[in-house]
Amino acid sequence: MQPDSPADRVMYQLKSRGPQPAAQLARRLGVTAMAVRQHLYSLRAQGLVDFDDERRKVGRPARMWRLTDKAQARFPDTHADLTVEMLAAIRAIFGEEGIDRLVAQRTRVQMKSYGARVRAAGASLEARVAELAKVRAEQGYMAESARQRDGSILLVENHCPICAAASTCQGLCREELKLFKNVLGDGVIVERTDHILAGARRCAYRVAPATPRRSPR
Repeated sequence: MQPDSPADRVMYQLKSRGPQPAAQLARRLGVTAMAVRQHLYSLRAQGLVDFDDERRKVGRPARMWRLTDKAQARFPDTHADLTVEMLAAIRAIFGEEGIDRLVAQRTRVQMKSYGARVRAAGASLEARVAELAKVRAEQGYMAESARQRDGSILLVENHCPICAAASTCQGLCREELKLFKNVLGDGVIVERTDHILAGARRCAYRVAPATPRRSPR
């Protein structure tokens, strides 16, 4: 989904930033809170957003707006039905070994195409992760990266365009970690901290230089 209309931009913010109050949405979009609320109530009438009133220690409850399950269909799962059918056919004919070989070959192709761009981004780990996020964003993952206070870098994918396929073929997620570690280079730790298939809103990865092991004295 491209955020072309004002309502689409509201949905895009909820998708990429998670549940939030109308005032926060307004600040991020550079419009008035009243304008955002108009879009939110229109989207709610369509069944695309809803809210939860969160109690606070002081003052009135905060109305936190979120996307509904129906809204997720507005963010494409690339060729979902066809991909799932193809995976089922391959599994029926070649078994799990055939699926594993297929996924491994896909990863090798990605390593080649991703690697060239990531290596050209520069020597710093932050630059390489930023380029990896750019590549993934181009492929529909709504990816972004940001340096954390502890010096690590968080790679976030706010959408999974192959979620249906990944649900039926867990090897895709396993190979994704392998792919990231490979293209970011030696001496880098990549840990998945959030996983859409485990119920999280997004997939997220903590990327950091590996701590050198001290030689025993």
